[in-house]
Amino acid sequence: MTVLDTRALNRATLARQLLLDRADVPVLDAVAHLGGLQAQEPQEPFVGLWSRLRAFDPSVLSDLLTGRRVVRTHLMRRTVHLVTADDALAWRARHDTMLRQRVLGTYRRELDGIDLGELSAAGRAVMADGEPRSMTELARALADRWPTPGTRPLGEMLIAALVPVAQLPPRGLWRTKGGVRNVLLASWLGREIDPPSPDGSDPVGQALVRRYLAAFGPAASADLRAWCGLTGLPAAVAAVREELVTFRDERGRELLDLPDAPRPDPDTPAPVRFLPAFDNAILGYHDRGRIIDDAHRGLSVTGARVVLVDGRVAATWTVAAGTVVVTPLRPFRPADRTAVAEEGRELASFLSDHDSDRVQIADAPR
Repeated sequence: MTVLDTRALNRATLARQLLLDRADVPVLDAVAHLGGLQAQEPQEPFVGLWSRLRAFDPSVLSDLLTGRRVVRTHLMRRTVHLVTADDALAWRARHDTMLRQRVLGTYRRELDGIDLGELSAAGRAVMADGEPRSMTELARALADRWPTPGTRPLGEMLIAALVPVAQLPPRGLWRTKGGVRNVLLASWLGREIDPPSPDGSDPVGQALVRRYLAAFGPAASADLRAWCGLTGLPAAVAAVREELVTFRDERGRELLDLPDAPRPDPDTPAPVRFLPAFDNAILGYHDRGRIIDDAHRGLSVTGARVVLVDGRVAATWTVAAGTVVVTPLRPFRPADRTAVAEEGRELASFLSDHDSDRVQIADAPR
């Protein structure tokens, strides 16, 4: 079986994630291809798409949100994702059990003894009037009936797991601040959530396997599970296995992939790219070694924005007073420093509506 080394996997990831060459595709198609973008920080998806698409116009993404073609909702790993309306409706029921289990993993003691079916029905009944509500407002509306858990555990279980909701604009619009206001997902999108398959098969799980590999492959089953948080996927993988090709990584793990998906030459040059906080190009794997060194793995879960140099995390970045500030994790070669500065100026211009192209590169650690 062919062994793919770390560099080969890196270049495949960059190609699938639209980070090897900026793509000339519509924003909606990019969101669909990526399987959504992690979006608990509302402005981060704009940087994620700017790094991936040619001539990205942030107003297009805002229009897709207000036009209800993309939606912010709790989904993969119980985190807020920006996904297409079609994917939100198709995938939500498949995520129900995982969402409940993850909230219970945090608040099991507080929610002990509560009938989650009754709580779900009560939450949906309150939300049925179409009035946007915060998590706290929904929890308080039911606190007389369930006073013991407290507002936070009750609200988390309702909004993140039991009641499928959409976070309404202006939350998530370009250069706009707005608190989280929720309405029923089906009501906002004008379509009911797709029900589970009545025959017990898992067509959604099978579709997720294919979609994941298109955007993240080649990858192991553990990587797929790390991306979506779902259990029960081995059966879905087995159902589509005949469609797939297999490889090994240097650790001996079996890697699955779509036969015609891009796997570039490992020596393909990789441009500098600035990634937003919590980008799935990093979080979408159990083994993140293809893109970030183990010594810096913690950056991927602390909300650090990172810079890719030669395809790997080599720096973090922030914005201060209109200046993109880059902090290297290791010394840059002169050519890399120049490339980081050039891409940083483009990012500063994008973030400031062309009012600034200032970049500051800090000294590398010794």
